[in-house]
Amino acid sequence: MAKVEHNEAIGAAEPQLSEDEEAEDQQPETASSSEVLPVEEGKTTKHPHSDDEEADGEPSANVPSKDPQHTTVVASHYNQLKERGLYERSKSRIFYMRNFNNWIKSILINRYLNKIREKAALGTPLRVMDMCCGKGGDLLKWSKGNITHLICTDIAAVSVEQCETRYKNIIQNDRGSGGGGRNSGQSASTGKVFTAEFFAADATLQRLREKYHDASVELNLVSCQFAFHYCFESLRQAEFMLKNAAECLREGGYFIGTIPDANEIMKRQRAAGSDTFGNDVYKITFLCDTEQPPLFGAKYNFQLDGVVDCPEFLVHFPTLIKLALKYGLRLVEKQRFDEFYSESVQSGRGLIEKMQALETFPGQSRDERERQQNLSEYSHAQGHLDKKGAGGGGRFQKVGTLSKSEWEASTLYMFFAFQKMKTSWDKNGKPIYS
Repeated sequence: MAKVEHNEAIGAAEPQLSEDEEAEDQQPETASSSEVLPVEEGKTTKHPHSDDEEADGEPSANVPSKDPQHTTVVASHYNQLKERGLYERSKSRIFYMRNFNNWIKSILINRYLNKIREKAALGTPLRVMDMCCGKGGDLLKWSKGNITHLICTDIAAVSVEQCETRYKNIIQNDRGSGGGGRNSGQSASTGKVFTAEFFAADATLQRLREKYHDASVELNLVSCQFAFHYCFESLRQAEFMLKNAAECLREGGYFIGTIPDANEIMKRQRAAGSDTFGNDVYKITFLCDTEQPPLFGAKYNFQLDGVVDCPEFLVHFPTLIKLALKYGLRLVEKQRFDEFYSESVQSGRGLIEKMQALETFPGQSRDERERQQNLSEYSHAQGHLDKKGAGGGGRFQKVGTLSKSEWEASTLYMFFAFQKMKTSWDKNGKPIYS
């Protein structure tokens, strides 16, 4: 991949894969960056409605009364996913989008680990739960984050096994470089070790605390990446998952996650005037009433890069905020991916290049040129170069960007961060949060 010569970027889009990890469980490359030009000006990055209201009014408060059936579908789907090699992944139409989303996660995780350390005494253990960990795509993020202990859990037993295998490989690789011990993962770049435990469970229906090695553990951080939206199949499942996230969080700890932005999805559905919409990278087909979507069970099929994923559910964010308060979780931050990119691109430029989170335009290799044959997907990048080079001298020769379709897919997503409030107890033994 050619290196961008003038440290300039244009927009970005969806998730992950890096020399560290891949985007097995996420939806959703590569150049360094400094200047941001939204790919679809006034379209995918402009939101006339706030996140506290649906685009055309509040959804109905219908709550399905039937027992949840979808979790078995999710488990089966992810258990059947096959590992793909780095070369195969690099040929994907959404390679850079996945890397971009992975960059978002890296910045997010690092931000909140740093917030925790700022308030903790030197040497304080840092314990994390990776809820819906998948195959362990974030293991090296935790290793580089210098955590003390990691709890990995996922609904798909096969994924958990692969996650544990990946963890053991980290140990083995580090041992070969003179690093850590027998029961700990260690990054050769940091020299810090962390212990880990692994188990399969449905976080929307089962109490995770009962499966911990130590049920009295106090967690500093709970992370749920690209999976929390599955719990909005029903009120019961959403409450169960929030309880699992909050129950062992210590006061001041954080619950962070990435989810599809329901407001953005509904805005695009209404703009399309159809229950099916998308582009050549993603397609959404609603399986529920879109005039008055229910608060829970607002189901849609999501197709990414031609592959039909599991059905998913809209997360009505005002409802999430209210439910989270019930378990002592107070919202402290939320942002769409495009907003987060604009805010973080300057400080995260080096990591963007390292993780190939933006694509170099114009490409130099044959593969890169073939990928960029559809010039309409890169007209924003070409226009940016033309504008910057109008003064002569050919200074602006390359930029980092995502294709328009990848950007549209990536900007379907947002992240959130909740903080555990102070807990006291009333005379009846019920928690009071403040």
